[in-house]
Amino acid sequence: MIKGNKGEWSEIYTLLKIISDKQLYAGDSYLNKIENLIFPIVRILREKNSNGLLEFTYADDCDLVIVNDSSGEEFRIQICDFRDMASLLLSKLKEKTSSSFSVPEIENFITSFSCSSLKAKSSVKSDIRIVIHDLRTGTTPELGFSIKSQLGGASTLLNPGKTTNFIYKIENTELTESQIKEINSIDSKRKIKERIKKIEGYSGELRFFKTENSVFGGNLTLIDSSLPRIMAEIVYLFFASDYSKTVDLVKELSRINPIEYSDESNHPFYSYKIKRLLTEVALGMVPSKVWTGELDATGGYLVVKDDGEILCYHIYNRNEFEEYLFNNTKLDTASSTRYDFGTVYKEGNQEYFKLNLQIRFIK
Repeated sequence: MIKGNKGEWSEIYTLLKIISDKQLYAGDSYLNKIENLIFPIVRILREKNSNGLLEFTYADDCDLVIVNDSSGEEFRIQICDFRDMASLLLSKLKEKTSSSFSVPEIENFITSFSCSSLKAKSSVKSDIRIVIHDLRTGTTPELGFSIKSQLGGASTLLNPGKTTNFIYKIENTELTESQIKEINSIDSKRKIKERIKKIEGYSGELRFFKTENSVFGGNLTLIDSSLPRIMAEIVYLFFASDYSKTVDLVKELSRINPIEYSDESNHPFYSYKIKRLLTEVALGMVPSKVWTGELDATGGYLVVKDDGEILCYHIYNRNEFEEYLFNNTKLDTASSTRYDFGTVYKEGNQEYFKLNLQIRFIK
């Protein structure tokens, strides 16, 4: 029996839905369909969890889907069957509340054409690859997509870890041992924010020192030399204020202007740099690995909206892709104990404080 959560079943839903739709609609920055930007689908490729590849194409009349398994098997299935199964699975996804569940009808259908897993092979960055017909250029590029679903919990863009910690020096004060103990003992629901307030109540200031992980720091610097400090300021602002949405944090940071950029010509310094970071993360940059700027197999996202509509965001349409990421993400608080941040600690005579970066999609 195949079991999975809503996010995993959403991968199968996406496969069934786009096969039956036979086209992709591009989305704008606010998750609205762009009616005049349509990409007819030529072919769909999906890696199997075991070795192999499934290729989905259309017969000449487009009423028949031809599924070729790399093992040599061929299956011919009516497109209406994919449409019916997509509709059935969507109804199940809307009603299911358990974290992991099975859908026997869908399992029977997908195994009939040698698809026996919900997720694509883990070593492959793209969840699905699609050959589209670009009506503007007449070309048929093969595009890789990661699937993000609103039918389950909010997914992450940048996963937290000790690699995403920012280290700050506590300056303008010298805390006593009892004061450090008092600060670290705060254990309320918003303990990180209250610990920062307590530090500042003792005249302390958090000044960015470095990223805990030098590779992550290097990756940020590669994208933009000011990004380590800009992200440190954003992370501090998130924990010290009530702002959480990326767009709000960047607006407030632009007002504060900690880098002291010239505002003479109204350049969007902060939003431009943050959009670049979000895009690089979406295209494969991870904190623990050296990022060269070379694009990963994934070039964009297919977003499954909560009504079942699927929208396409791709580096192919970079402006919409960047705006989507910018307008639909927020910072979130990870486990401070698991990732070792949010407490005052000393090295020699210097006190330090760590804060953590996690970026999540807005549900």
